[in-house]
Amino acid sequence: MERELLTQHPTVVAPLLLTALLTSTVGGERVVLRITEVEAYGGVGEDPGSHAFRRMTPRNTTMFGRPGLLYVYFTYGMHFCSNVVTGPAGEAGAVLLRAGEIVEGITIARTRRPSSRSDRDLARGPARMTVALGLTADVDGIDLLSRTSPVRLKLGSPVDRALVGTSTRTGVGGAGAGTPWRYFLRDDPTVSPHRPVRV
Repeated sequence: MERELLTQHPTVVAPLLLTALLTSTVGGERVVLRITEVEAYGGVGEDPGSHAFRRMTPRNTTMFGRPGLLYVYFTYGMHFCSNVVTGPAGEAGAVLLRAGEIVEGITIARTRRPSSRSDRDLARGPARMTVALGLTADVDGIDLLSRTSPVRLKLGSPVDRALVGTSTRTGVGGAGAGTPWRYFLRDDPTVSPHRPVRV
């Protein structure tokens, strides 16, 4: 059932991921995160803000895989970001995991993120989240729905749409700047600050 839900367009899947649990046992240390903020990214020729807008490349190959894979990429020469692959296999789509609340393994997350000023900031932003969970390119392409995976996703009950905020995506410029594909839990303290790019 979860795989079937993830087969839909990223804009449909994105709000469904809010309050979902992401469990990482990377390195033998268990950290569980409740997702509070995400962004949807479309496929070839559809979304100018997406890595897959022009074509498949060595960097974005995982985006073209089956729904439920973890897509991890390196950005700005210093950060990893993590995504859930969505849509039918062969058609690129993904949802960037932007922020969340650590609900288990908070001591481990604090060790991984010693510069965090408060617990709400441990996974408040896509790079911080990936560090808190211990994710690197080593887990790119793993199946989040496999029982043997070191990173697992479990969807929760759909969130009341009145509790879900939307906006343009953070840091996306050019033709994709105005696309309102960012989804977040309203009034949740772990949601990251929104920084739209001026068109």
